[in-house]
Amino acid sequence: MSLFLHGYRYSVYVRIVRLVLAEKGAAYERVEVNPFAADVPAEYLRLHPFGRVPALVHDGFALYETGAITRYVDRAFPGPALQPEDPKRLARMDQIMGVVDAYAYWPLVRQVFVHDVVRPHMGTAGDAAELEKGLAASAKVLDALETLAAADSWLTGPDISLADFHLGAMVAYFAQSPRGTQLLTAQPRLSTWWQRFKARPSVVATDPGLPVTQA
Repeated sequence: MSLFLHGYRYSVYVRIVRLVLAEKGAAYERVEVNPFAADVPAEYLRLHPFGRVPALVHDGFALYETGAITRYVDRAFPGPALQPEDPKRLARMDQIMGVVDAYAYWPLVRQVFVHDVVRPHMGTAGDAAELEKGLAASAKVLDALETLAAADSWLTGPDISLADFHLGAMVAYFAQSPRGTQLLTAQPRLSTWWQRFKARPSVVATDPGLPVTQA
């Protein structure tokens, strides 16, 4: 069997897939691709015509889009099931993943994390106005996710699901901002969930560190 994960080390979407692969115990080879580079390799564009990350190749079967990849990995590999069987819980998982993609990624990662953590780390000033916009949008999406989160161990119920990894990879960056942590702490369910999630071995093992280029 051959399994290759193409992606950028610091991408939250690559980390989502890495988390799921770790939970399934699947061995794979990671191929570094920087989607921010001016010259994304032509061979990668044949895998992903839009030049984004990640892309997965399993025994010659190529797949891109994070949600498609994680659902495939869950079905194709042995290990704990990461998608609920109950239709309502499964729908909630899909809903949370959709909310995270549409409304959480940009403010949590590209606005708060980049401008409050990455740029200072690299010795440049963050954009204060962009940070404030990100914090306002983050508060709104965290409110929504707090309402959607199950009153249980994980976001969709007693068992961890793909929704937890989808959100968790983004919160791992967001929570490095002191102001981001303040917003997260104000959400009782999400705050408790995050403390539990960040201690998982898969989360510790896939920590990419701080970006040295863009996030």
